[in-house]
Amino acid sequence: MTGAPDVETPRAEDITGWRRMHPVTPALKGWKVLVAVLAIAWFQVGENLQQAIDLLEGRAFLALLGGILLVGLIGFGYSAVAWRVTRFAVTDDAVHLRTGILFRQQRQARLDRLQAVDVVQPLLARLVGLAELKLEVAGGSGSAVSLAFLRESEAEALRAELLALAAGLQRPGAAVAAPDVTDAPSDAVAPAPVPVPFDVAPERQVYELPMGRLVKATLRSGTVPGLLLMVAAAITIAIVAQDIGAAFVLVAPLFGAVTFVWSRINQGANFRAAISPDGIRLRHGLTEARAQTVPPGRVQAIRLRQGPLWRGPDWWRVEINVAGYGQADSQQRDTVLHPVATRDEALTALWLVLPDLGVEDPVALVEAALTGTGIHGGFTAAPRRARWVDPVGWRRHGVRVTDRALVTRSGRIWRSVDVVPHERTQSLGLAQGPVQRRLGLASFVLHSTPGPVAPRVNHLDAAVAAALLDEQSERARTARATATPEQWMRAVGAPTPVQAEPPFAPSPGADA
Repeated sequence: MTGAPDVETPRAEDITGWRRMHPVTPALKGWKVLVAVLAIAWFQVGENLQQAIDLLEGRAFLALLGGILLVGLIGFGYSAVAWRVTRFAVTDDAVHLRTGILFRQQRQARLDRLQAVDVVQPLLARLVGLAELKLEVAGGSGSAVSLAFLRESEAEALRAELLALAAGLQRPGAAVAAPDVTDAPSDAVAPAPVPVPFDVAPERQVYELPMGRLVKATLRSGTVPGLLLMVAAAITIAIVAQDIGAAFVLVAPLFGAVTFVWSRINQGANFRAAISPDGIRLRHGLTEARAQTVPPGRVQAIRLRQGPLWRGPDWWRVEINVAGYGQADSQQRDTVLHPVATRDEALTALWLVLPDLGVEDPVALVEAALTGTGIHGGFTAAPRRARWVDPVGWRRHGVRVTDRALVTRSGRIWRSVDVVPHERTQSLGLAQGPVQRRLGLASFVLHSTPGPVAPRVNHLDAAVAAALLDEQSERARTARATATPEQWMRAVGAPTPVQAEPPFAPSPGADA
């Protein structure tokens, strides 16, 4: 894989047009310190109710209140000073961010490595019309750049500008730069935003998740039955032990299960997807609204997954790997292409990532991957002797290589289908345990960028797996040599039109 040439980071004094975040930013960030102090105080005294009551009387309460207010003022003051020294600037090649009070730091997010641009609105920021702009770039941990907070309209316009520059477009004329505030006095007023010469690209919505389906699917997930079992177990323990305190051992698991259910509903609410020249646009969130834009070709792998309780309504969860989205705290939120898709919507989501699967009948291929077994649909399947190491799901293990992608399937109870475009293959490998070696089996492993999708085909014939390794290595090498450039609009110099109808579009009677 050939990487882009290194770009020398310009000096701060050579960059013009430095801008500040919105003046309300310190208030939106400073309250977190106060909440943390209150939480610590609660955990310190909350376990002893009598001690907490005693603190409400006399001077102890005033001292506690004064301490909390002092820490809160320090937090707000620190946020205000951090806001004054924080600057960002946008050039034709990168976004530059200067931060730090005692230790200054200048970071650079190169636009040719831009993987996704998100506009995030936490609840408080949404109430005052502000938003955070997050730039995900290809790199290691901590490579993302966050601009928090900006006016919502400014964040949307800046996102359009960054995506256009990342695509290879040039500004139509000399942009009007904001006055340089590098050496401005401390009481200077924040400069007005720089006018953005790019219009927001048009979009066409392709699917939307009804709230009713999201709630039903969450209730039918494996977590809710487990939650009910824990409640029943807590009641049983309390009755048998004749002590209600014995049931408190399950409080932590119950809290975790409830938090998981709430997060699924909170993150999947109002979910809708659209296509535009600058990529796939995803909008979702209840208390925190998020608008994600994933440029073309940035999705590294896609997975369609179905649990046993979703088998009746035929729902699927569609997840993706995107470079920069692989951190553990964002996988459940930022790597979902559809939280609860019907089969038609799952096919459409797959089309958004890979419009051409490289076969004459893509619908038949996907249908065989979703529900087929054995060699059905042209798949290379696990041999019969694989039943000794996987007696339940061995018939579902299979792989098919097309001209454009590698498709794997697995799981009889939890069905899973992974699709990886050849040019997105990071590395390949074979794994063979002692029992597999005895049976002449091997597992084929395809390594992708960090994320929820980890393509793997277990228990293939060892000779077949070795031949697949050689074949896929050559296909990946050839696909990378002919892949489209990172700046996908540079060749034409203008935005491409919104893509046409997918080869397997949702039917008019799709589940609502």
